[in-house]
Amino acid sequence: MIRLLQAMAGADRGGAEGFFERLAPALQRAGVEQQVLIRTNPRRAAALREAGVDVTELPFGGLLDVRTRLGFAKAVRDFRPTVVLTWMNRASRFCPKGNFVRVGRLGGYYDLKYYRGFDHLIGNTQDIVDWIVGQGWNPSRVHYVPNFVAASKAPAVSRKELGTPDGVPVILGLGRLHPNKAFDTLIAALAHVPAAHLWLAGEGPLRAELETQAASLGVLDRVRFLGWREDVAGLFAAADLFVCPSRHEPLGNVVIEAWAQGISVIAAASEGPRQLITDGEDGLLVPVDAPEPMGQAIARLLAEPDVAARLGAAGRQAYERTFTEDAVVACYLDFFAKVAR
Repeated sequence: MIRLLQAMAGADRGGAEGFFERLAPALQRAGVEQQVLIRTNPRRAAALREAGVDVTELPFGGLLDVRTRLGFAKAVRDFRPTVVLTWMNRASRFCPKGNFVRVGRLGGYYDLKYYRGFDHLIGNTQDIVDWIVGQGWNPSRVHYVPNFVAASKAPAVSRKELGTPDGVPVILGLGRLHPNKAFDTLIAALAHVPAAHLWLAGEGPLRAELETQAASLGVLDRVRFLGWREDVAGLFAAADLFVCPSRHEPLGNVVIEAWAQGISVIAAASEGPRQLITDGEDGLLVPVDAPEPMGQAIARLLAEPDVAARLGAAGRQAYERTFTEDAVVACYLDFFAKVAR
């Protein structure tokens, strides 16, 4: 029997954090005996406990954070895990040595100094796995295990409540308002699609700058900054297409989320999306930092709804093949059994 201890010290929101919040309850439902350590976060702790997960909150602070080191060591001593799975650098830095298999889960091209002494690493894309091996890791100790997203449907949100007229095309973007996400490129692309409105669901340090950009381009009246939303399925249901403009995106959870909802996807060809999407089959790829080609791709799918429907259906099939909860949990269970042996 696998006894799994997980440690997540990430921010309140983010791709890895969101997947952790999906995976821990999914493993609980699958019967895994587990305990999780998280950076103090009442919202996350409550959600995990509601799913039946045993949660301990620790500070996960700086190098002098003795409380977390002692708390992590106590959890290992009391729980006696078979496998300890750490998420990202901060949690990995606090992981003690012991009579268990140490596994680091990487959702990006992280500094591997934090994983010295670990037994195995997981990459959530094949490109990350290849990069880790290229840094000198033994290929037998580096494993590709993908993410999954929820496929739950919801009624379309009200356009009226979001200040959007009926009958106009709606483009949806999701993510933190951060330079890597390149929402400046998407706003610039909107200037090439006069009829469309843009919903941006997310928050971050660039909000004021993006609002200023939209005003300068004369499109502010067609952009809605929605902040963080819990009704993402309803946003997908109300939108006509989804765009991921990221200039840096190791995976692209948002692409998989759009596929799960059956909506057509346009993405900049950054690291993750260009591995996920087969251009012209289950989505459209455009160059990174290229507003005009992005705008042309948006205009094309709005003008050719049959093409958009075909891409959306193919994306849904790609999701069902690889990125469902059942498929990914089975991969994790196989992985745990393999490394525990």
